[in-house]
Amino acid sequence: MERISVSLGKDSYDIEIEPGSFAHFGWLIRQLSQADKAAIITDSHVDPLYGAQLEQALTEQGFAVRRLVMPAGEDHKNLETYGQLLRDCAAFGLDRKDLVITLGGGVPGDLGGFVAASFLRGIPFIQIPTTLLSQIDSSVGGKVAVDLPEGKNLAGAFYQPKAVLIDPELLGTLPVRFLHDGLAEVIKCAAIRDANLFAQLETWQGDAEILSHVTEIISACIRLKIQVVEQDERDEGARMVLNFGHTMGHAVERKYHYEKYTHGEGVALGMVRITQNSERLGLTEPGTARRLETLLQKVPLATRDSISLEDILTGVTMDKKKRGNILTLVLVPKIGTSLLKKVELGQLANYFRGEA
Repeated sequence: MERISVSLGKDSYDIEIEPGSFAHFGWLIRQLSQADKAAIITDSHVDPLYGAQLEQALTEQGFAVRRLVMPAGEDHKNLETYGQLLRDCAAFGLDRKDLVITLGGGVPGDLGGFVAASFLRGIPFIQIPTTLLSQIDSSVGGKVAVDLPEGKNLAGAFYQPKAVLIDPELLGTLPVRFLHDGLAEVIKCAAIRDANLFAQLETWQGDAEILSHVTEIISACIRLKIQVVEQDERDEGARMVLNFGHTMGHAVERKYHYEKYTHGEGVALGMVRITQNSERLGLTEPGTARRLETLLQKVPLATRDSISLEDILTGVTMDKKKRGNILTLVLVPKIGTSLLKKVELGQLANYFRGEA
């Protein structure tokens, strides 16, 4: 088992990565918690695959367990679902020494984490991510949230888990589309911080080869993210680099009501569009946008959409990196490096023009 520590003072925790470890999660969670009750927050896609097995493992360790199953999909990461889950926790009688366990991808992880952060003003929680995107990104770093009609992740908190438990073999049940969704975030990590990983991704061919390297990919991306989170836990400066492609990506997701594109697919569109424009503006090494687009297309992921500039600009005005009349954009001067660029709202069109 690989153990990666996140050093955040009193909120420090470990991330455990081991293929085939899911069968032992009940025992491991008991080592981490002396809770009487454990609420598993999961969704309607993941629960039939892993919910009953995890419940049995926890019951054998002496926990009273209840599975709280939300409808699957980003469109259910909302205040209505959040409120229902809070009421479910109250009905189960959780107290402050009890435990929330999130089981699934980014949606139950984000939403379940926010439930844990706010129920009784905070109870412990453990993340068990089951998608590539959640294993490398959303389960790490303590961002928990719900979406509002006005934009994505606008209500939430910074609330660190007690632990993150990752079994890469759970990706064996992941639909291909969501494997590719996660690869968009892998490519993002490589583009902003790891030129060697980017070059490796360019040489690997097909899903089978990617999956043969997936444990090392997960580890590399997590270590990269932790370096940034430890510098800037609350997303006030350095951590913003992790949002490369996300400013437009979130606008695209919202424009299509979270139905046309997954999160990673939106990020792919955003990375290409902003890099094409930063290259045109002389802020990025020539050829970078083409190299990025070629790798994303190889996955394959869409890299162009007919969304209007007006719709992009409407969406990005709700971005959480906005401070007054200034929005911080994440650019890639060359593969493996990143730059935070403060741009006045009136100048944003220069960074989002063109067909992407």
